[in-house]
Amino acid sequence: MLFRLALALVPVTALLLDPVEAVSQGMLSNVDLNGPEMSTSEMTRAEVEALLKTPPHDAASPFQGKRLSHLDLSGLDFSGNNLRLVKLNRSSLKGARLDRAILNQAWLIDADLTQASLTRASLLGTQMQRARLGGADLSDSRITADLSGASLVGAKLAGADLSADMRNQSMGMMRGVLRSADLTNADLSGANLARADLEFAKLRNANLANCNLSHADLSGADLSDANLAGADFTGTDLASSLLPSPAALEKARNLDKALHLNQAQRPR
Repeated sequence: MLFRLALALVPVTALLLDPVEAVSQGMLSNVDLNGPEMSTSEMTRAEVEALLKTPPHDAASPFQGKRLSHLDLSGLDFSGNNLRLVKLNRSSLKGARLDRAILNQAWLIDADLTQASLTRASLLGTQMQRARLGGADLSDSRITADLSGASLVGAKLAGADLSADMRNQSMGMMRGVLRSADLTNADLSGANLARADLEFAKLRNANLANCNLSHADLSGADLSDANLAGADFTGTDLASSLLPSPAALEKARNLDKALHLNQAQRPR
């Protein structure tokens, strides 16, 4: 039997503004996503394929910072390539291979990565709002990307690290952001989500076994029917979250402390 934790009052602004739209007003508020820099490509698919025939590129990669938005790159193999700062907004990367690829500070807003493979990829500061990653494999990747509103239905994030980088806070907290993301049926087993932002995320039937959720923001998240066996909830924000049955909760670690903390912080 499902039950809702009414542990905090919903802010008035949350009632007036969609969570994803609120995020978009942050970093993207001064970015023209319809301008040529963010919406055009300076290469054709054939030219990209020609570059990919050479060995994987290092720091001198010709792909760095390139404009490749609105381009069909489905099925291509970018494994091991350096794609730092590349613009791939609204591009199709369906079934593409990006294993071990460096996508730091890249732009993949509204990109289609359905069934793509990004195992052990580096996604630091990557902008991936509303990206489609259904069935994608991001296992063992390092992710401090903004995936607000993204679809990761059935995606694999086993062993992925979306935790906050506590060593570098000069530009604000760098962490995985999955606000309002759809992670239904996703596999996050063994993932590190410490201090990650999963506010309003859909995690129905997700596998969170042995996942580190310490100090993560799961306020308003839907965890119904999720596997929480061995998951660490130390200091986790669970305000207004939808949780599984009490029997399922018994398999989680430190959940009682999280519930007590949230109850103590509830406005009186």
